[in-house]
Order: sequence, then structure tokens, then C-alpha cells
Amino acid sequence: MAKRILVPLDQTPAAESVVPLVADTARGARATVRLLHVAPTPDNVVSDGQIVAYADQEAARLQAEAMDYLQTIELRLEGIPVECVIRFGDPVEEILDEVAAFGADLITMTAGHRHGLGRLFLGSTAQHVCRRTEVPVMVIQPGALVAV
Repeated sequence: MAKRILVPLDQTPAAESVVPLVADTARGARATVRLLHVAPTPDNVVSDGQIVAYADQEAARLQAEAMDYLQTIELRLEGIPVECVIRFGDPVEEILDEVAAFGADLITMTAGHRHGLGRLFLGSTAQHVCRRTEVPVMVIQPGALVAV
């Protein structure tokens, strides 16, 4: 049974659709859940040729916004030990790094964020994670979980 569940979230309703399933799984296994958001590596913000925010300021802003987001998700996991982590960089690489750092024994995420040619040529984050990890990955198609 999974005791350390990693849940990568990208601030979309589709990604959040796994939260009820994660909650049930974590409660049943008395597991700890780590919510992960991977943001793009920040650059200086330029407007009209002038720097309006340096990369470190932009990183701080992105981190604060992501933490607020993850903490709202944490509220939906009431009674479950939850940790929130923000990383910057390539989502696949950062998810895999977090698997190792957390010692995750289950990754739960959604598939299907990309459609058409983008998915065909680039593949999905979930597909890349599945191919590159030895940790079990529970991949849920958005909309597949329907309350009855």
C-alpha cells in the first residue's frame, strides 16, 4: 500500500480531478500526500524595453501564487498529512526529481491535457513520467471520475 503519494498539479481543473481519488487512497492507506507544482523557470519581465521585474522577483511571485493554489487544494484533503512543494523547470524532470526527494511510492496524475498534433509529437507529461520512473503511476483521464 502506498504511504507517500506524489500529486503533480498544473493549476487546471483537469489536474485537480484526481484530488478526491487521492484523498480516498491516502485515507485508506494512512499515507502522506505531497502536492507538487512545477512552474516555468522565470526570466526578467520586460515591458516597453524596461525591466519591470527581475527573475528572482518573478520567481518569488510565481512561488507565492503556486503556494496559495496548493494550499487551497490541501484544504480538500482534510485530515490527511499534506506537504506542498513548488519547483521550477521542466515538468517531467522536476516530477522525477521530486519522486526521489520525497521517496514517493505512488504518483497520481491526469493525462490528456494536450490534444491533437501537440500530443502526438510531444507526448504528455504523464507518458514521459511513466516511461522514466520505476514508481507506480496512477494516470487518470480527466472526466473519468464521476460521482454516482
